[in-house]
Amino acid sequence: MAFIDYYKILGVPKDATEADIKKVYRKLARKYHPDLNPNDTVAEKKFKEINEANEVLSNAENRKKYDNYGEHWQHAEEYEKANQQHQRQRSSQRASSEYSQADFSDFFESMFGGASSRSRSGQVKFRGQDFNAELQLDLKDVYTTHKRTLTVNNKNIRITIPAGVENGQTIKIKGHGGQGINGGPNGDLFIQFSIVNQSKFKRDKDNLYLTVDLDLYKALLGGELMVDTFDGKVKLNIKPETQNGAKVKLKGKGFPKYKKEGQYGDLYITFQIKLPENLSAQEKTLLQELQKLRK
Repeated sequence: MAFIDYYKILGVPKDATEADIKKVYRKLARKYHPDLNPNDTVAEKKFKEINEANEVLSNAENRKKYDNYGEHWQHAEEYEKANQQHQRQRSSQRASSEYSQADFSDFFESMFGGASSRSRSGQVKFRGQDFNAELQLDLKDVYTTHKRTLTVNNKNIRITIPAGVENGQTIKIKGHGGQGINGGPNGDLFIQFSIVNQSKFKRDKDNLYLTVDLDLYKALLGGELMVDTFDGKVKLNIKPETQNGAKVKLKGKGFPKYKKEGQYGDLYITFQIKLPENLSAQEKTLLQELQKLRK
């Protein structure tokens, strides 16, 4: 979970008093309360963030831990106990103690999932916390590989977004998470892509699907038709007597395949026959004659 700046969420300085925090919290809670913002997901999210920030900053003990340890504040007691234990080990200079070096490492492995080690000075090193971020893109943005600058915790990160990224896909940017403690390694940044499709194409992995209107006369007699692909237009030869719902496949005219440069999926086109409207008297007469011939 990404580190959240609770002071920033409430809009108060780090030296704000308890009374200041309480006052601001009440004002924001009223503003974003779900009862006053029905069906507003943004307000709902903001309301949850405000309550979380208040729970930490309005509690003097939790606030002190948060100020000292940042994203690691919930593990402050374990961290302090381990450091105190190690200081006792160093001062006693005994070969064995309550925790041997192996025991000491095992303790942190069980507590933090292997996220700690020891520096040469003997301090416990903590791996930084992993951050999670969501990046919203339009479908056209991921049709080609491109670079983009993201701002995460006030730091600009330049990343390359490969063509063909899918909605919901997550990539890892190593070392761009929370800063390690006592020289420990940084955590990683995980970016999940939220891709909005505002085009007329439907995407399924690297294939695209499109429904195209076909007038009655061209469907019956055949002919040429210009159709859209994602990156331009192509000319199709329509066979005579094409039926409603008929499909054609345009090989290689789909979406780029992820991390396979130059390879594309296919475009599947479904024809939807459009019947003529507002027929003239002459057209009706001709159709009636055609009807008689068919009988």
